[in-house]
Amino acid sequence: MTAFTIYPAIDLRQGKVVRLRQGDPSREKKYSDDPAAVARSWLEAGAAWLHVVNLDAAFGEEDAANRAALEAILVESSRLERSVQLGGGLRTLQQVAEALSAGVQRAVLGTAAIENPRLAAEAVARFGSERIAVALDARAGVLQTRGWLADSGKEAVTMGKELAQAGIEIVIFTNVKRDGTGAGVDLAAAQLLAAAAGLRVIASGGVNSLEEVRRARQAMLEGVIIGRALYEGIIRLEEALQC
Repeated sequence: MTAFTIYPAIDLRQGKVVRLRQGDPSREKKYSDDPAAVARSWLEAGAAWLHVVNLDAAFGEEDAANRAALEAILVESSRLERSVQLGGGLRTLQQVAEALSAGVQRAVLGTAAIENPRLAAEAVARFGSERIAVALDARAGVLQTRGWLADSGKEAVTMGKELAQAGIEIVIFTNVKRDGTGAGVDLAAAQLLAAAAGLRVIASGGVNSLEEVRRARQAMLEGVIIGRALYEGIIRLEEALQC
């Protein structure tokens, strides 16, 4: 059995911890005004990694509050010697370099990599394959960009193969229609992507039970990202980690 990681999600919007239903900014639910406290709670419960998303940057909006929240989260992760994976609005090598220099262990490219796979190749060459991942967020199999507001016209598996050729090893796959709904992770699509492109796939979007976590691990995926189910007590992180 390969290593398997559970990533509690911390989605930041105007400095608050929120979840968006199907990525829709008009369907937002706030869970905390204190991202650092949320990070501390997940880390002290045993999480080795946090998955942080700067939603404001993803939407192309002012993100000063989110950047301050990220700094506070990184203080907590550094104190406990844990890791942070950051996505949302990272669209240049300079932005990636700044995030990694600030203490982020892995930068997640989304729009930038889909629109320009060469940038993903350059990022891997410069920072290493363990420090760069690409988010593949699909609606009906077609990748979404610009904070899930634009349709790229590219299919997930085709893009996955192209990214693998560019040197990318780790991708995060999300079925946008399931994200934030608790409808269940799209395990079949994640497995297909892993098998077809030879990628290490982290599944995200709709995880709603411990059994799903177990099945994702048995499917030899890289890990799962869990958001709403943790915040609403549907899954206890300690129990998920024991899976």
